[in-house]
Amino acid sequence: MTNQRPRLAITLGDPAGIGSEVILKALADSEVSQNCYVVVVGNRDLLTKTYKSLTDNTDNLLALANPDELNVIDVDVPNSGEIITGVGNAASGAASFAYMEYAIAQTLAGDFDGIVTAPIAKSAWKAAGFDYPGQTELLAEKAGVERFGMLFVGRSPFTGWTLRALLATTHIPLCQVSQALTPELLTKKLDLLEECLERDFGIKNGRIAIAGLNPHSGEMGQLGTEEIDWLIPWLKAEREKRPHLQLEGPIPPDTMWVKPGQAWYSDSNVKNIADAYLALYHDQGLIPVKLMAFDRAVNTTIGLPFVRTSPDHGTAFDIAGKGIADATSMKAAIQLAVELVKQRQSLPHAEAQRRGEEKDV
Repeated sequence: MTNQRPRLAITLGDPAGIGSEVILKALADSEVSQNCYVVVVGNRDLLTKTYKSLTDNTDNLLALANPDELNVIDVDVPNSGEIITGVGNAASGAASFAYMEYAIAQTLAGDFDGIVTAPIAKSAWKAAGFDYPGQTELLAEKAGVERFGMLFVGRSPFTGWTLRALLATTHIPLCQVSQALTPELLTKKLDLLEECLERDFGIKNGRIAIAGLNPHSGEMGQLGTEEIDWLIPWLKAEREKRPHLQLEGPIPPDTMWVKPGQAWYSDSNVKNIADAYLALYHDQGLIPVKLMAFDRAVNTTIGLPFVRTSPDHGTAFDIAGKGIADATSMKAAIQLAVELVKQRQSLPHAEAQRRGEEKDV
């Protein structure tokens, strides 16, 4: 099993966006494509149209995978003739939703080990009648899981250090964050993060940094009381429950990202750098992540029975079809999916080997 190349479904995302372009660019890189078996789920005609459009433009000397040489599954969708490059609408939303549904169903059936998703437009999904906050929630619903999270992973091109940041809350208004945050929610997220570090990254007894909610982590109740009311007591109880973990916090949000910044840009051996960071709301985690790793961060859904990764950028309708989309994040998403699948594949073998060694003793 561990010698098999990971089987990945790559969804085309919103067909009006840059999904087809970044997929063709990413799969043209042999370092990306040779380590996995890839099937693009979407529309071959669209891939071919994108390929011809970009290669016919002599100003764009681009490295692109030839769609004729790719494994592609065509998913029939209604009103496909209404899809317009650069314009997200109900037709493009229905198409991207159908691609996702197909990929999820086939992965759950065992045809694929993981899914790499090109970007979708939430507004286009809504226009098509699908009211989901995003792809993450659809994946969780179809997989039948209630515990799941958005983990952002990026490997520094300067030092090789790996950034991992999990969001406790995701796509909700800022005014709802303090109500959504509870000890029970953070325990679920911490459970997920601990499991993910061990299962997907091989990190046992990890160091996890947890952000405070308020400026200066509340400054003893002067700038907000959530920390002293429940966050600090919750963290104390978790330290007692998980003595094998190094749980740091609540760290003031404005200083939590200093060490990661140093590790990303200059020194991967920063003292006491954490293996993962738990941010309490969307921008608290994603502003620093995108500042450091905008072109190479990967959105990873944890808690699923299969691997799912995605580039950490949107559909970029404004540049769709122009040949200038950056495929770095798509490449990183495919490469991370390969690594995570291989890590998961190694676990049963490692466990069986461990049990055998115990019997021998």
